[in-house]
Amino acid sequence: MSENETMKCEAKLDGSQTTTLSKEKEERTFKFKAAAFLTGVTGVSVLFGFGTTLAAAKKSDPHFFDQGVTGRFEHVGDTQATTTTTTTTTTSSMVGKHKRSIVTPMESGASLAARALGWGTLYSVAGCSVLFYGIWKLMGVNDLREFRSRIGDWLPSIPRNNPPQGRTEFSGLNDLLQYIIDVDEENKDKKTRNQ
Repeated sequence: MSENETMKCEAKLDGSQTTTLSKEKEERTFKFKAAAFLTGVTGVSVLFGFGTTLAAAKKSDPHFFDQGVTGRFEHVGDTQATTTTTTTTTTSSMVGKHKRSIVTPMESGASLAARALGWGTLYSVAGCSVLFYGIWKLMGVNDLREFRSRIGDWLPSIPRNNPPQGRTEFSGLNDLLQYIIDVDEENKDKKTRNQ
């Protein structure tokens, strides 16, 4: 083999390696963009849902909504006074015929919810992290690809539906549900005929 042919073979190898590397780079970029998109959609959905719920709560009773946010409980009318006394801690003792009560202010609803959300997030992230790290160490894997292949070997494989054996497109939810009912009835008829 001459030097010229050797250089052409090396150039072909380098070209195939660069195309493989560029495909991997494009794949990583696509995965990053997909993850960013899904994270953005999830974030917007959470903010929209939370904002809508908050607006509905404020619209239903603005006075108590403001009290929950600020933590100040005021007696305004008989209906609100009974609610306020149930939301505060009251210590009563009977001394002779006189009743003495001490009212302690409560934490606002917003700060209580924020504190509960913080602790819940901490517990869930810590618990899942310990669980996943324990599974990782028990399996004895070194990287994510090895973990994926081990889990793939352990779990049952999903059968391919190519070509599709049933309908794949429906005009609406009613059409889908009717199709499911029809297929179920056909399967029941086949079982009764076989028995």
